[in-house]
Amino acid sequence: MPQNVELDKVMQEMAQGGGPVLEALARMNAGFMDTTDIDDRTVLLMRFAALVALDAPAQSYLVTLAVAEQSGVTAEVIQAGLVALAPVVGGPRLVSAAAKVQEAVRMAGA
Repeated sequence: MPQNVELDKVMQEMAQGGGPVLEALARMNAGFMDTTDIDDRTVLLMRFAALVALDAPAQSYLVTLAVAEQSGVTAEVIQAGLVALAPVVGGPRLVSAAAKVQEAVRMAGA
């Protein structure tokens, strides 16, 4: 599966430059797309939903954003997912998530 190769590359880059905390994060996320029961797009959107619900920090979005980009999940799809979550998680959580996604995108581009 091509996404696994790209995910492994992202994880390795994070581990090499991110110290022990990001190295542990990379190990925890290795192989998360290796499910045969759920398609890649659904797995990614579920992960975004969980990150939003947990009010996760921007750094937590990095892996999911990197794999989403490689999998063809567009910013518009992510945006639509955030809108769909609004009635469940509430406005403040949604605003927080949107800001953190933007911060993660800036971090990834740096």
